[in-house]
Amino acid sequence: MDAEKTSLRALKKRQTREKISHAATRLFLERGFDKVTIADVAEAAQVAKMTVTNYFPRKEDLVFDLSEDFVQSLARTVRDREPGESALAALRRAYLAAVAEHDPVIGFSGPAFARMIADSPALTARLREFHDEREKALAVVLAAETGTETGTETGAGPGGILPKAAAAQLGGVHRLLFDETLRRVIAGQDDAEIETALTGYIGAAFDLLEPSLGGYAVRPVA
Repeated sequence: MDAEKTSLRALKKRQTREKISHAATRLFLERGFDKVTIADVAEAAQVAKMTVTNYFPRKEDLVFDLSEDFVQSLARTVRDREPGESALAALRRAYLAAVAEHDPVIGFSGPAFARMIADSPALTARLREFHDEREKALAVVLAAETGTETGTETGAGPGGILPKAAAAQLGGVHRLLFDETLRRVIAGQDDAEIETALTGYIGAAFDLLEPSLGGYAVRPVA
């Protein structure tokens, strides 16, 4: 019975969060991000203003409701990579799959939404923070995994430079590809056209990192 109540509470919380997010997105697209207040969102979602801030502490977070997936995406991919697969190879594979799926987390968001982000200094600043957080999350995973796997790699521990340097290079490529996707979305290119261009860019960008990172953080084969 307790488990059932917990499940129902979780469902109601998810539904409330989605209702708030959908109401906010509609208002932002209609009026522009800077012209909509938290009170406006609360009224549209038919909830209290405090309820909105409980789910979304910052106004910008109402736009980036997939931020948790975004921030953890690279770390999760590396953590779940296959035996014999390097971090670089896993991230290349995951990005190609996301492009083929036209995943909104990597920028396939539609022209109006992408333009709203580009036109708002507050949103572009928040997006930069998410990119930085994603890079740090990746560095933490690389530090833990390379330290465990090699034990002797110079600078591979939690405070070492190698995981941070690798995360900076990998995160930088992902940031570049995200910006390129957003630029093309705003320009009005359709998803298929963007997919074709991005697939080529992914190959070129990841190939550039291959000499330095192709053998880094390779998961041992049991």
